[in-house]
Parts: sequence; structure tokens; C-alpha cells
Amino acid sequence: MELETTRDVDSIVPITRRSDAADVATRAYERLIEVLERLDADAWHEPTECEGWDVAAMVGHLIGAGRACASIRESIRQQRWGRCHAARFDGNTLDAANDLQVQDHATLSPEQRIDALRHVAPAAVRGRLRLPAPLRRVSLPMDPGGSTASGMPSRLRLGHLMDVVYTRDVWLHTVDITRATSTPLDLDAGLDGRIVEDVVAEWARQHARPVQLTLTGPAGGRFHQGTAGPRVEVDAVAFCRILSGRAEPDDATSPGIGPEAAELLCTRVIF
Repeated sequence: MELETTRDVDSIVPITRRSDAADVATRAYERLIEVLERLDADAWHEPTECEGWDVAAMVGHLIGAGRACASIRESIRQQRWGRCHAARFDGNTLDAANDLQVQDHATLSPEQRIDALRHVAPAAVRGRLRLPAPLRRVSLPMDPGGSTASGMPSRLRLGHLMDVVYTRDVWLHTVDITRATSTPLDLDAGLDGRIVEDVVAEWARQHARPVQLTLTGPAGGRFHQGTAGPRVEVDAVAFCRILSGRAEPDDATSPGIGPEAAELLCTRVIF
């Protein structure tokens, strides 16, 4: 963690397929698999903070998402299912598709789930990054409920989904799994810090207000936008959990979350 230097958020190079999207995505999958290989049989039944999902279900979702990224035909199948069954999920097609991913892999053993992830990860990364340029510019509306929290962006570009959001999903679900199972997560600046700084830059662009941000822990750092604004100090992973909608600013134990800071943290980022 670099706390000696305060970085302007404008200096952060975004994660894109032209930069390091493939490397970050690959390493996020590798980290997930490493965590899963350390779990005992009982851990797979532990409930996660994603309502209705235990660890096994969460991994089933990640396998299904990977297969959709790897295959256009599979992606279309899941999207159609989501549209047809959205009524069961308050009209949310994404939640319906996620449920299909879980059910598709419900009978797999822990070892089979790990093998499936190991097999699909490289194809998923390749499939995401080969999306043609015209499609990458397409902007889609986000579903109005279920998978989105208050303060989330209302639209999402396909290129951003493929380069960044799917990787964030893998990364933050890895955090979810370690929290559910009390498994240590060894953070490092190379992977975790890179994902976090990209989140910081997107968050700062969205709220477009001055801020002095200190994120603690191995994945953290000091950042600023403008020359004034509230000072925010919080653990780097807790920061991402707040922006994802998993936690509220009031849930942060850091004394660095004041009223102005909490208002900025209500600007969410898609994971």
C-alpha cells in the first residue's frame, strides 16, 4: 500500500483490453481458485452475504457467468431464460439469469466446481475481450431492482462490462467467499490494488466532486480529486463493498466516514 504518495485520480490508467484487462481478469480467476482449493467440505454450505446463496451457489453463478462469456450461444440461452423468468424476480432479468447459472451447476461436487472454473476461465477471458468494437460501444439500461443498489449508474457499456465489471464480480465474490468461510485473503498491490484503484477512478468520475481519499490495507493508497472536499478514510476492501451495495457507509467502522464522506459513498459502482 502506497500511503506516502497521494495520487490524482486522473492519473489512474483505466483497465481496458488495450491495457491490462486480460491479465487482471486471469489473475482474479486464479486467486478465486486458490481460495476455493483451501475450503473444506462444510465451508461450501456456508451462507454468503448475497441473499439465498451459499458458497456452492455463488461458485455455480461464477461458472455460469464464465460460460456465458466464453460462448455467444450460451450467453443468448441465459439471456432468453432471464427474460422469460424475470417475473419470478420482480422483473429483474439479471437475477433470473443468475438463478439459472446456480441451478445449472447445483449437482456438482466442490471438486467438480473447481475443475469447471479452471476450465472455463481462460475461454471466458478470451470471449470477453474479443467483443467487436461496435458492440463494445453499446449502452444498456441496468435492471431497476434486485441486483442494483440505490445510487448505481442507470446504464452500462458492453465494453466496460467485458473489460472490467465481470472481473470485479469474480474479485468481490472471492471476498464474499472468504468472509463467509473465515478464510484468509492475502491481498497484494499488483492484483487487488489495481482493481481498487480502477474502482476509485470510476467512483470519482461519477460523483465529480473534490475528495481526499485514504484507503488502508495492502490494496489501498491515497488519492485526491480536486484540492479540497471531505476526507474519507476506510479500508480498501470495505470501500469496494460499500460502493457495490453490499454495505452502507454507516457500516464502516473507520472514524474517517463523516456526513460529507458518507454522502459521496452513496455514489455506487457496478461490480
